[in-house]
Amino acid sequence: MTPPADPPAREEWDVLHELRGAPQLLCTVAQARGNELSLQTQLRREYPDRLVRAAFALCDLRRKGAAKFSRAAEMWFDRQGLEQATSEAVARHKAQRFSGRVYDLCCGIGGDALALAGRCEVTAIDLDPIACLRTRWNAEVYGVQPHLAVECGDAAAIDPRDALVHIDPDRRAQSAGRAVRVEDYVPPLETLQRLTATARGGAVKLSPASNFGGKFRDVEIELVSLHGECKEATIWFGELRGRESWRATALPSGETIAAEPLDFTAEISPPLQYIYDPDPAVVRSGLVDAAAVRLGLSRLDAAEEYLTGTERVATGFAQPFELLAELSNNDTEIRAFFRQSDFGQVEIKCRHVAIDVERIRRRLPLPGKQPAVLIYARLAGKSRALVCRRVTGSAQ
Repeated sequence: MTPPADPPAREEWDVLHELRGAPQLLCTVAQARGNELSLQTQLRREYPDRLVRAAFALCDLRRKGAAKFSRAAEMWFDRQGLEQATSEAVARHKAQRFSGRVYDLCCGIGGDALALAGRCEVTAIDLDPIACLRTRWNAEVYGVQPHLAVECGDAAAIDPRDALVHIDPDRRAQSAGRAVRVEDYVPPLETLQRLTATARGGAVKLSPASNFGGKFRDVEIELVSLHGECKEATIWFGELRGRESWRATALPSGETIAAEPLDFTAEISPPLQYIYDPDPAVVRSGLVDAAAVRLGLSRLDAAEEYLTGTERVATGFAQPFELLAELSNNDTEIRAFFRQSDFGQVEIKCRHVAIDVERIRRRLPLPGKQPAVLIYARLAGKSRALVCRRVTGSAQ
């Protein structure tokens, strides 16, 4: 693999190779406990300053990377690459649709390429030679290097021909922070649209917060959450798209629902024994009504995503709460209720009711020890306060 010509990038390239050749340094830093400054001073007597700094930075990223990757302790990261990398669980979920030859464009540090190479023959491409280097080394960590070729090049210039395609456009290239508009991604929207219209099939990874609605034709849009946090909007196209236009998937359970949002209308009901807070993938995909019908639940209000039902439903699509009391959205009434309760801590939730969470929390009397959940929601067009208890464990 050819080193970069740019002097700062070449220096980073050289440091990475030096660091790879100093496993004892990385081991010492990874296992260190206590005064970091003292250890750095000690290590600089044996190693160059730039190598010591790089070792501490990498080990810090490896600790953070454990939230995304099962083998993070051995992987090669940079800060932006780790932040933008697909979590291992999400990447493996997507990889299940792929087979045969696959191009992974804008591969970054290789989060998706690693999962794809576990079942396909993959060519990973990125414009950044150092990202390509990290992808190659991370493939060795996961033992998939025989099935993963890494090339440095422009993703927009690739002709996938008969291969399937996965692309993760850069969301930071043209802005100081993360771009929300798909138009600000690199490659640009026009390139992504052309890819979905002409390639055999594949997937485009987008931020779930981006303005992807209406940007692509004849596709399936899958919203994927992991442990209750919406992680990705995947645009499936060509032969990999599903029958329905929208899908929501909750990981790690793998529960999924695909539907046309307007084909379902859930019943409206006053609060029943259980209140359900839908998974953000369900909300972002517009499939709240479809999920409610499927689960046998009702909505509290047409303008409110919270669901309700008389039975405890086991699902990865919604977090259940047992309803203890329904109060008006009145500070005096709410404080009076809590003053007579055994609650010592409270979690406050709301979606569409304008409240000052911290002010409410400060003013609530909490004389006991039990945890409570206070949900502000619209019922029949009026805002109410629902006192609940979080339900844990499996449904009976």
